[in-house]
Amino acid sequence: MPTLPKPRTLTAELAAEFAGTLILLLFGLGVVAQVVAAGIGDHDSIAWAWGLGVVLGVYVAARVSGAHLNPAVTLALAVFRGFSWAKVAPYVLAQTLGAFVAALLVRWNYSDVIDAIDPDHTIATQGIFSTLPGNGTLPVGTWGALRDQVIGTAILLFLIMAVTDLRSSSPGANLAPVVIGLIVVAIGMAWGTNAGYAINPARDLGPRLASWLTGYGTAWRDQYGQLYFWVPIVGPLVGGLLGAGLYDQLVGRFLPVDDADAEVGRAPADPDVVAPRAQAGDESAHRPAV
Repeated sequence: MPTLPKPRTLTAELAAEFAGTLILLLFGLGVVAQVVAAGIGDHDSIAWAWGLGVVLGVYVAARVSGAHLNPAVTLALAVFRGFSWAKVAPYVLAQTLGAFVAALLVRWNYSDVIDAIDPDHTIATQGIFSTLPGNGTLPVGTWGALRDQVIGTAILLFLIMAVTDLRSSSPGANLAPVVIGLIVVAIGMAWGTNAGYAINPARDLGPRLASWLTGYGTAWRDQYGQLYFWVPIVGPLVGGLLGAGLYDQLVGRFLPVDDADAEVGRAPADPDVVAPRAQAGDESAHRPAV
């Protein structure tokens, strides 16, 4: 007799979002700290570690919460896939808290080398934790970075919608996290110049707050002294909606739709739909949302 999963609660979903985002950021921030503070690795190692962090974070959270791990994903799923609006703010808070705690751990672990190369905690190492226009060195301004974040996150959500759409030729539930991780690697390699490809408000805001609390007095500003923290929040939220909407208009509306398809299409986004399908033994119900 098959074992039925434990009932899902909002607390369980939030714990999964926290844990998944924590894992994602431990690898993402950790690799940037290693490259910036110790000179070990390069842009490619950063892109690959962020992608692998996504893979591992999704595997941690997918069966409980859908593994959004990104407020831009949560918002897009609420707008386009019926995810409960009542859960949007709690999910975003859990994601941001997971990123915040991960940043504190990375800050603590790498404190020796950070203090050695940048004892005043300046822009030189601020980029370990939060993004900067032009990665802190190239001539990119606020609006160029905002444009970049809109486009980059639109690409991310367009492809997430494609990969998790069970009506299409999407990968199996166990392989989807790997494909989504590769999407993040590709975005990092192709769209990392102008704004460091945050493409995730929680990924930037949580660590930015952690760095400010641990000595980075300029954490909310860019290298030009301009308030910048809002760019990797607003850009991804707008871009995520554009990308998800474009997918539905350009591809999704031409795929076959029936009652079963509609239910499966919602499953990755809303644990209220996932749970009954899981209890019925439907493996497709556990496909991650991101």
